[in-house]
Amino acid sequence: MLTPPATVIQQPLTLASEGPRVRKDGRRLVPLRFGLHDPVMHNTTRSHEIFAAAQRLMPGGVSSPVRAFKSVGGQPIVFDRVKGAYAWDVDGNRYIDYVGSWGPAICGHAHPEVIGALREALEKGTSFGAPCALENTLAEMVIDAVPSVEMVRFVNSGTEACMAVLRLMRAFTGREKVIKFEGCYHGHADMFLVKAGSGVATLGLPDSPGVPRSVTANTLTAPYNCLESVKALFAEHPGEIAGVILEPVVGNAGFITPEPGFLEGLRELTREHGALLVLDEVMTGFRISYGGAQAKFGVTPDLTTLGKVIGGGLPVGAYGGRADIMEMVAPAGPMYQAGTLSGNPLAMTAGIKTLELLKQPGTYERLEAITQRLTAGLLEAAREAGVPICGGSVSAMFGFFLCPGPVRNFEEAKATDTARFAKLHRAMLERGVYLAPSSYEAGFTSLAHSDADVEATISAFQEAFALVA
Repeated sequence: MLTPPATVIQQPLTLASEGPRVRKDGRRLVPLRFGLHDPVMHNTTRSHEIFAAAQRLMPGGVSSPVRAFKSVGGQPIVFDRVKGAYAWDVDGNRYIDYVGSWGPAICGHAHPEVIGALREALEKGTSFGAPCALENTLAEMVIDAVPSVEMVRFVNSGTEACMAVLRLMRAFTGREKVIKFEGCYHGHADMFLVKAGSGVATLGLPDSPGVPRSVTANTLTAPYNCLESVKALFAEHPGEIAGVILEPVVGNAGFITPEPGFLEGLRELTREHGALLVLDEVMTGFRISYGGAQAKFGVTPDLTTLGKVIGGGLPVGAYGGRADIMEMVAPAGPMYQAGTLSGNPLAMTAGIKTLELLKQPGTYERLEAITQRLTAGLLEAAREAGVPICGGSVSAMFGFFLCPGPVRNFEEAKATDTARFAKLHRAMLERGVYLAPSSYEAGFTSLAHSDADVEATISAFQEAFALVA
């Protein structure tokens, strides 16, 4: 399933010149391409010092597990600043960034219009703990864009949105069991840490200590892209399943797309059994189309979770859906959920400005062209080096597995060569390209990535794959 895009839109490449710089490569002189480091000169001493200190202050030295580079080895890079398509570490090294703060930076880091709007909002205060008109504005934009959303509630993270929507599914249906898919990550709440992919898979943890069996007893799991397994669960638990939740394009078990008919089949099954369909679009929302995956694939769920892009780089989350379901949420209804910083003016401002930028003509065409060119180039580089690979992209989201493929679910994703990926990741860092430090994460492009950035990245992949072949 994960194959190179059938159509690759290529645009003229204009490389910025940095003069006739060269580096020594043993037997020959190799031109140092635009945007790439000299691997010999890649110094991260200050990053090492800061991370060593961090390990005495925070568990594992980080505030989120995958940042610790456990699955790729070596020391993590400590960022100092970001701008556009680039990140700079504390040692002054510049990287072309394909993590984008794990998705929010779709317009590029620190976009001047977003920063300008935030400066104005800061003058009015950082948090009200009371209603503000900006909530209405962003809510209207989300409702207008996302097919399933008739009402929306803002929260502070994707995890929080998924926690709330799970409670809402159960409250509305009066049922307790929920189906999720192996490798799909819906935040770190107890009930979702069952075959959760992402950081759990990266660290090799089957689930997590501290999660009571009683909490996960009502969480049923199925392989992604397998309708028959879902049918079997509904047959085994008649009248007990509140709903099905999934990432419509998996980004937390590597990049896995839905096979034709899979999302449509889930929609039919949930309707047939009186259950709700929830698309977790925290990652895909406003990234693979302005209306998210549900608009891209033409499948409208009952409820949707959102995050990342709608906060423009600030902490935010949201859940929304059919009005009759959302009216169960307090204070309109009996299902309680609250948050002091929910709907704060800074997150609302950044989200509004980001969505305004994304709505401009040609935005998603540009994102798709850049991403297709990047994906086709890296796949070709691997094959030229004789490295087994499969991968693909959807709009501004991409990924690859170091195995022949195809990869249709989390179990098949485990065939990826994690040891080789670790070496590849280090080689790309040394060449000035920042990829997610895990085999089980998708990559992200932005409007700030230039043709020259993509060409430089492909050149880096060519060198890196040759090294790890």
